[in-house]
Amino acid sequence: MASAPAQQQPTLTVEQARVVLSEVIQAFSVPENAARMEEARESACNDMGKMLQLVLPVATQIQQEVIKAYGFNNEGEGVLKFARLVKIYETQDPEIAAMSVKLKSLLLPPLSTPPIGSGIPTS
Repeated sequence: MASAPAQQQPTLTVEQARVVLSEVIQAFSVPENAARMEEARESACNDMGKMLQLVLPVATQIQQEVIKAYGFNNEGEGVLKFARLVKIYETQDPEIAAMSVKLKSLLLPPLSTPPIGSGIPTS
């Protein structure tokens, strides 16, 4: 009963996660990738729905190009698994937490929301 080989969940140490996260962030500053992201952002016009349709796929591709070298599959699932791994390490490592914030700022548009901790009014 030969079935498709199970996709092995890549495991990274904290140090490896730092390196991969750093490479992912650097990938967004490569001129070609920066231009792709800027074009997608301009097309989305700060509309969150369009951001999900236009910017997120470009950002996912950029991340995939980096993380596939570390054993993550070359589909959206690999990016999600990497994000979960980073989330786990964020609580253990301040450097990873800081890089994660930086990565999120590259992916999401600047929103005019109050800073964290200032209390969000409910309406």
